[in-house]
Amino acid sequence: MNLGVTQQTPFNNCIIFPGLFQAKTAEKAYFLQNCANSRGKILTDNEGKMDNEQKAQKEPKKFDWVTERSSCSLPKVFHTLLLQVEQDVKTRNALRPQNSPYEFSIEENGSDFKVVLAAGELRNLVIFTLAEHGILVRGGEGNQMFEVTLNFSVDGKCHLVVNDQQLDSWQVRRMALEELFFHGQ
Repeated sequence: MNLGVTQQTPFNNCIIFPGLFQAKTAEKAYFLQNCANSRGKILTDNEGKMDNEQKAQKEPKKFDWVTERSSCSLPKVFHTLLLQVEQDVKTRNALRPQNSPYEFSIEENGSDFKVVLAAGELRNLVIFTLAEHGILVRGGEGNQMFEVTLNFSVDGKCHLVVNDQQLDSWQVRRMALEELFFHGQ
């Protein structure tokens, strides 16, 4: 009796092709029982294709380390940080109560950008500066709060490093801006 079935070795897999399911019920039951008894894997043709697709997805993709390393440069990370801080400022301004006497803004100046809190005559700020070996973060009086350096790790990720601790971008922005954004709250 040929049911369009193959028995593969050395794994003893039983593969059921779609034609089998058109066979008589008794023949199908007989085959399934024998396949199960031989500890075979019962797959329809479509399931076999899915197994191959899953295997292809598990294979490691080629990693373009040159492009990834290039994006882990101080100027590129500084620019990304600027864009993220701009979004933080927009979000923080949107959270202010109506008729608030204060507002946050960004001032760009070449290799610096400032996040400014203006409230009447009061003006406080945090300054981000792109330096030769890092990104300096200073308070309004010019005192350095911390320096951000970069590390391209063995797993191909660009990490921001502050005080020998790897941080995500949001953590660096929080360290720099939390006091300015939420002083007194």
